[in-house]
Amino acid sequence: MGVLRNTPKASPTKKSATLQHLFDLEANNSIGTKIYSPQRSKQSIIESEYGEILSIISHCCSIFTFTDPLESPSEQDVKRLKLFQLLSFMKKPKKPLPEEIIRPLVSMLSANLFRPLPPSAKRIVVCELPDDEDLVSTLSPAWPHLQVVYDILLRLVLSIDPKVLRGYVDKRFLVNLLSLFQTEDRRERECLKNVYHRIYSKFTFYRAIMRKSMNDVFLYYVFESEKHSGIGELLEIWGSIINGFTVPLKEEHKLFLMRVLIPLHKAKGMPVYHRQLAFCVNQFVQKEPMLGGTVVRGILKYWPATNCQKEVLLIDELEELVENIDPDHYRKLALLICTQISRCLNSSNSQVAERALYVWNNEQFVKMASSMMEEVFPVVVESVEKNLKWHWSKSVKQLTENVKTMIEEMDPNLYDKCLEEIAHKEYLAGQEDIKRKENWERLESAAAKNHQFF
Repeated sequence: MGVLRNTPKASPTKKSATLQHLFDLEANNSIGTKIYSPQRSKQSIIESEYGEILSIISHCCSIFTFTDPLESPSEQDVKRLKLFQLLSFMKKPKKPLPEEIIRPLVSMLSANLFRPLPPSAKRIVVCELPDDEDLVSTLSPAWPHLQVVYDILLRLVLSIDPKVLRGYVDKRFLVNLLSLFQTEDRRERECLKNVYHRIYSKFTFYRAIMRKSMNDVFLYYVFESEKHSGIGELLEIWGSIINGFTVPLKEEHKLFLMRVLIPLHKAKGMPVYHRQLAFCVNQFVQKEPMLGGTVVRGILKYWPATNCQKEVLLIDELEELVENIDPDHYRKLALLICTQISRCLNSSNSQVAERALYVWNNEQFVKMASSMMEEVFPVVVESVEKNLKWHWSKSVKQLTENVKTMIEEMDPNLYDKCLEEIAHKEYLAGQEDIKRKENWERLESAAAKNHQFF
């Protein structure tokens, strides 16, 4: 009995508490399965924190043509307001966006940007006055929306880690973005240039692909279509890229100069993008002056025969190149350059002739000509004397007189010698004319005699 009295008895309170505890644990486990599942928890957080933004992104996926009269202007205004709200959200210094937001955001940007462009209003992009390109620019009616979309894309590129964004801004995205440079709206091309350049700067793993894609556009333009509105903007991007090249230049970059940049001089639309093209070429020559000879020969190869506007631009480029090429190459290039300048000096177009004459005000050009004086002077003196005799423009003749005075002072004896050679050539040419006339007279006389027998 004593043993039985000393045996501990189960406490009813403790037993009930233990059962209640077990029930609570089971209930918590079942609730936790529903609430604390990692996937569901993340989804709930995204919906609660970014629900409004997701709704705005979804609303902005609606596309307007801005040419259909059935489209509601009020709905267009609402969408533009939503785009501004989204841009304001992107500008706020918040924590990095989750992929659940990036994915629909990039899809929305693609839906708005990657659209078929309207057919070109002109067969070839040629502008008589490159500085007045706005006069021939076709403005997109969708620009009020597109401008904000480009701002959102730029903000996305600047704020998101390229490694995270790589899965969404992929090669296909870049190809589609590059194709938009064909738009005739200058405002859109300017935004494209900024975005594409930023992507090139941050996405280092895409650089080789982007360079090749731009080169393909240039080559197709030069050798196939000669129809593209964005060559100038693409060359501006390339100008910045070339500026970052290290010396000595890689063979790949030199081939780009010879096979892409130099042939761009021959296209009919060259005046529109010549400023950017000349900048790129001079960047190469400044980095490696030895390339000056390759560039000069390439420009002379594509020198226009009848386009006076292009001639003036190429004279400008030659003069700038002379200031940058290696002085050791002066003797190799002096005769080539001075011969072409002398031909332009005799041009019947007064603008071309005057521009060629002004080149002689450049000290580096005169220095180059002096390095090969014996070979260069006969060509130059002949052009100068021809202008003084035959050119129709008084202003050209006046400028030619100034050049003649300067050249004579450089070497009076050589100038006189060149005049003697010119006089001798004219004498020989006169003798040839006399012989040619005598031959024709004999032929006419013989023909007249033969005619009497019939």
